[in-house]
Formats: sequence, C-alpha cells, structure tokens
Amino acid sequence: MPLLFVLAESALECVPKELWRHPSVVRTARARGKRPGAILLDRSLHHPAMRKLPNANKRGRPDLVHTTLLAVMGSPLNREGLLRTYVHTIDDHVIEIEPITRLPKNYNRFVGLIEQLYEEGQVPPGGPPLLTIRREGLSELVGRLRPDRVLLFTEEGEPRTIEEAVRGLAGLEKPMVVVGGFPHGSFSREALSLADERVCVDPEGLEAWVIAARVVYEFERAIGLPRARLSRLRKP
Repeated sequence: MPLLFVLAESALECVPKELWRHPSVVRTARARGKRPGAILLDRSLHHPAMRKLPNANKRGRPDLVHTTLLAVMGSPLNREGLLRTYVHTIDDHVIEIEPITRLPKNYNRFVGLIEQLYEEGQVPPGGPPLLTIRREGLSELVGRLRPDRVLLFTEEGEPRTIEEAVRGLAGLEKPMVVVGGFPHGSFSREALSLADERVCVDPEGLEAWVIAARVVYEFERAIGLPRARLSRLRKP
C-alpha cells in the first residue's frame, strides 16, 4: 500500500538551448566549468535570461524541489518503505527516487547531483541506481503507474482539509497524490484532466513543501503509522 507522491510540472530543468548564449548563463557556466546546457536553470542566477521564456513564472526554482524532496524523503512513511517519490519536470522528464536515497541537505550539492543525473541518466552512474531520469510526460507517468485514484492539490479544487482529502486514500492499493512543483501559476489542462479529485486546502497559495509535508503526515495518520512506530519503544 505505498503512497505514490508526484511533484508535478516542477521548476527543475537544465538551461534550455535558446538561453545558452545569454551573458548570465555563460557567466554561471564558466564559473562552474560546465557547458551552458549542463547546468540547472535557476531564477536567482538567470532571471534576466528567463524573461521571454514560455511559462517563465513556473520555471527556474530547483531550490523549491530540493526543499520539498527533503520534507517527504525524510518522513517516517518513506523510512517504512511506504512512499514512492517521483518528480515530473516542466520539460517533461520524470525522476524516480528510491526510498533508501539520502538526498544532500546542502543545496549546491543537490544541484550537482541533479546535473549529474541529467548527464548520466542515473545516479550513481555504475551499480544499482538511487535516482533515474527518463523522458516522460505526466500522463505517461500516470498511465505507467496505474494508480487506483489520483488526488491533485490545486487552488482550483474543491475546498477540503488535507485530513479529509487524504483519509479516503488509506484503504487503496496504489493511491497517488499530485502536488505542484512550481512557485506561481496553475497546473496545465493536461494535469487537471488526470485527477480523479481536485482539492483546495487553503484560501492562500501554500508552498509546495508545506502541502507535501502535511499530505504525507495525514496519510501516516490515516494508516496508523505514528502509533505503530511508537509501539516499538514500549517495553513488553
């Protein structure tokens, strides 16, 4: 009964080709000793270059993805092997992360890890992979995983608490939750069409890592995981 967690349309991608010659990109690439196309797009470094990109407000935030992944991968649910984590990117790649993976807490090391992943296709390059990446759209990912139910969190959804929304997933074999991995804007029509249920959990737009952490915790509560783990501490 693993929970399938998808961080969708995430602001994580290598610098697109049309920006390779922009001064801010060239400067960053030279400082890092890498090709422009081998570094991650980062709004804090490449904001002037990004102004004319399509969906620019949804792109260039690898820090958002990093923080969200730390929140879910460090959860008791993941430590119990009951979470499967996927990052769908804005440029239609899917990163699959093994539950045993310990992601770098340092942001710069995380950036280096993802850049290596894009270059090699898996990390580590040799041996059993902890992270893999493939060219895949969100609809293709959902079709491949074949979840029982897809619950998507969006400001355009039906108002419900996270507890209410997640409670119904506890008895399913392969439930999926989808959280937006972008800082601003809305899900694409494709993403919205894949959801069996769309839920809005707050009148304000909450950060992805806040939603993600609360979703995982409420699922833990729904399946009785906190009490089960604490029972191991009790003496017979």
